[in-house]
Amino acid sequence: MPWPLIIKGMLTLRDPKTYLFFTSTPNGRRAANDFLARLKERKLDRDKGPTPRAFLRQLSAIQAWGRQAPQDLGRIRIPVLVANGDNDIMVPTFNSRDMARRIPDAELVIYEDAGHGGIFQYHAKFAPKALAFLAA
Repeated sequence: MPWPLIIKGMLTLRDPKTYLFFTSTPNGRRAANDFLARLKERKLDRDKGPTPRAFLRQLSAIQAWGRQAPQDLGRIRIPVLVANGDNDIMVPTFNSRDMARRIPDAELVIYEDAGHGGIFQYHAKFAPKALAFLAA
């Protein structure tokens, strides 16, 4: 449960994404700051943040999903790209490795010194990777 990191964000007056999506290394802190700055670049038609009720319902749904029996991923017959950071505390990296292992011919990309926001931290590498994957 991410509550301790959400509370840490509130106590330090920092966006909780700083702690939830990125590592606490100098590289991770720099990536968090860069990411949060990029989020503010868009001035028009910005998405609204979730209401507290919606946020709590999302956490409840994630917990329920996590308690399910593992699904038979061996039946998936389409290309799958699995991307994660090597230090994801929200969706543990070993789960991404396991999912990629259980899906036939899945492609796994793990970004070094990255957390849940690995695709945001390494957006310059991920975007072309994702576009090439989709074009294949």
